[in-house]
Formats: sequence, structure tokens, C-alpha cells
Amino acid sequence: MTEHHGKIWWSELLTRDPAAARDYYAEVAGWTFETMPMGEREYFVASRHGAPVAGIMDMTGVPGMDAVPPHWFTYVAVDDVDEAVRRTRARGGEVKNDPFDVPGIGRIAIVTDPAGAAVGLITPAADS
Repeated sequence: MTEHHGKIWWSELLTRDPAAARDYYAEVAGWTFETMPMGEREYFVASRHGAPVAGIMDMTGVPGMDAVPPHWFTYVAVDDVDEAVRRTRARGGEVKNDPFDVPGIGRIAIVTDPAGAAVGLITPAADS
């Protein structure tokens, strides 16, 4: 296993008001933001002292999110996301989004554990 396996890798805030969230975290946490295009959406990478610390995404119009309140979402690093998905299914979890690649970021899947808690699994790109 790599040194990253099992570590909390990334957290992102899903909100319907990313501008207010950016203002809040800039004031409270001292974060600065860069915009990263994400298809038809924008993703905001928060940094502190030049190092990325989290992301903010507008959840408006995301399928299945209409009744979901704004929340923080966590990604856990795994050595092989496809194998982690297989193990998730074998242990009674559900796969919400099959593994997909995000160039320069890694290979990601969204799953729920057997208790129903959602988590992102990521095999980080070699250069991330």
C-alpha cells in the first residue's frame, strides 16, 4: 500500500450559494480562491498560504441533490479505486457513481458504506 492509502485526501463544500461561502471562508479561515472550470459548472479551489486546502461547488441542479442540504463531502485516498469499489459492493455498500477519471486529479468513485454514509474514493493522479 502507498503512503496515501486510507488518508483523508480532499474535502469540498457543496452549496447553493458559492459566493457567500467563499466570502465566509475567506473571512473566517483566510482562504483565497481560484476558479477551475468543471464542464458547465465552476469549481472553486480554496488555498491557504498558496497550498490547496478544499473545494467549493455549486450543487444547484445536480441530479439527486434538490432535497439535500448544503454539506461538506470527504474523499479518502485508496491505492486502486476499482478494487475499492469491488470491496464496497462485497461489504454491503452501494456505488453511487462508478469510477471515472478527472485529468490531473485522479480516478474517483462515489459510494456509500453499509450504514448509508456517502464518501468519495480517489486514487490520486501520480502528479497530485
